[in-house]
Amino acid sequence: MIRILSILVGLFFTVALAWSFGNGAYQAITEPAAPTAEHEFHKHPKELELASNGAFGKFDKAQLQRGFQVYKEVCSACHSLRLVAFRDLKQLGYNDDEVKAIAAGFQVPGLDPATGEANTRPGLATDYFPKPFANDIAARAANNNAVPPDLSLMTKARHDGAAYVYSLLTGYQNQPAELLKKFPDSKTGPGLHYNPYFANLNLAMAPPLTAEGQVTFGDGTKSTVSQMAKDVSAFLVWTAEPKLEKRHQTGWPVLLFLLFATVLGNLAYRNVWRNEKH
Repeated sequence: MIRILSILVGLFFTVALAWSFGNGAYQAITEPAAPTAEHEFHKHPKELELASNGAFGKFDKAQLQRGFQVYKEVCSACHSLRLVAFRDLKQLGYNDDEVKAIAAGFQVPGLDPATGEANTRPGLATDYFPKPFANDIAARAANNNAVPPDLSLMTKARHDGAAYVYSLLTGYQNQPAELLKKFPDSKTGPGLHYNPYFANLNLAMAPPLTAEGQVTFGDGTKSTVSQMAKDVSAFLVWTAEPKLEKRHQTGWPVLLFLLFATVLGNLAYRNVWRNEKH
């Protein structure tokens, strides 16, 4: 009796699931969803070639240093790098004295040793990059009620990674007349900025890179908006995956070893069982 009830219950749920799927498919075909501005005007990220791309990719340290400079002088005003310590910058080619100088240029939370009260102090190489705002309330108050995301893992958290960041930074523009004509209610609101590479087309973040020469690169590279966006995108690839080069260097020998072991195992199998009949 219990077995029969179990079969009936299972059959009921199977039929219910099949009916739901069929009904949903029928409605999707006969009553397609209304077109939206986001669906029609959202763009896929632009192509972005970086030295770190591909299975043999390596970081361009000069580019990473330029990208860090863009982050420091532009992005750090709103965005944190909570998973990156100042000492990690040695991987970009900075020496100990340079790392200490960079760290000292930031104010990090601390405690007064005499009173135990909270205060701020110059950063040390062992400190992590500080948050630009005390809390989310302060962040929202300064950014049109939006909390700027932490950038440590941004290129891992977004589809197309560095290309998405680059496209977003270089994609600010006026709303197309076609969009406003087709979707009059989609006009960008106060404090928002149209960007077709953002999911809902409107960003609370104002264009951070606005003019050529906004950042003066130490190596003499011309700092166009496109170049600054490309360099900071490369830098954020490093913050998200600082061991990328080591992973590439380790991965290929491991794959070659596995291939060799597979061939060796197959030959051993054939040698052991060659006289056996199947």
